[in-house]
Amino acid sequence: MPNKTAFVTGGTGFIGLNLVEHLTQSGWDVIALHRPNSRLTHLQKYPVRLVEGAIEDAASLERAMPEDVDAVFHVAGDVSLWSGHKQQQWRTNVEGTRNMVATALAKRARKFIHTSSTAVYGMQTEPFDETAPKLGKDSFNYQNSKAVAEEEVAKGIAEGLDAVFLNPANVIGRYDWSTWSQFIRLAANRQLFRIPPGRARYADVGAVVRAHLAAAEKGRTGHNYILGGPEASYAEIVRMVGKLLGQPTNTFVGRPVAFRLAGRVLEWISMITGKEPMISPESAAIVSASIICRSDKAMRELDYQPASLETMFRDCIDWMIAEDLIRPQGEPR
Repeated sequence: MPNKTAFVTGGTGFIGLNLVEHLTQSGWDVIALHRPNSRLTHLQKYPVRLVEGAIEDAASLERAMPEDVDAVFHVAGDVSLWSGHKQQQWRTNVEGTRNMVATALAKRARKFIHTSSTAVYGMQTEPFDETAPKLGKDSFNYQNSKAVAEEEVAKGIAEGLDAVFLNPANVIGRYDWSTWSQFIRLAANRQLFRIPPGRARYADVGAVVRAHLAAAEKGRTGHNYILGGPEASYAEIVRMVGKLLGQPTNTFVGRPVAFRLAGRVLEWISMITGKEPMISPESAAIVSASIICRSDKAMRELDYQPASLETMFRDCIDWMIAEDLIRPQGEPR
């Protein structure tokens, strides 16, 4: 019996690279879309067929995606929380998803797994699950763009696309060069002037990619599946980083008003420099809030199994040390 074939976007990114690794280890034939200027060092370690293109370029998708592919894993996305990135983010998250849906329909893809985010549910004030209203459409640009992207997939479902939505929370693990690894590095080097005052739930990247394969096999068409995990405050995360590295970390927790002020000031500076700030008004609001999701549905229907906080952060930190992104205690920084 021939192997199943997967078409993957975002394969050079954090979740995408972990997904490609898991797909190839599970016996899938993988076709990975990448931009001409993408770093392919890690992706080339796996037996994948590389094809150039971009989700914003419909013609390149037409050339790259095969007919009757078993599953399309649309992982690519722009996760910036800076208003200065708004136009590009819309092109990637919304227009890119629209192109992916149209191509998947034209190529008769058997399954479409859309990697969305809990961001579509916006700034919920109580613990929430998939039945919660999607407040992201009336929120910051990232949250809005992800919510509208889901609407593009829903239009495809109305035309016959067998699509499933996965909504990861804060994902932790290997191959993360730009999101939580930055926070870990700042905490490890005691460079956090103040620890954010919020709380959140965290998802192990290994559990997240296993849920992608489960969704391809038994995810219900048109359904959302939230992928969360253990809950912790940012202060607890910082302490855990210190514990795993065997070194002291910051202890001072900032006030929400201070983060909001910093976000406004740094955004104003970014308008002059043209560079994304460390803190924006959007990110300040998110790290000051308690955004607590529930994953009961994914656990029940996709056999989703969250990992412990220590397991996921240890995996990430071990990888960061191997990549020389941080140094253990006693080594020069």
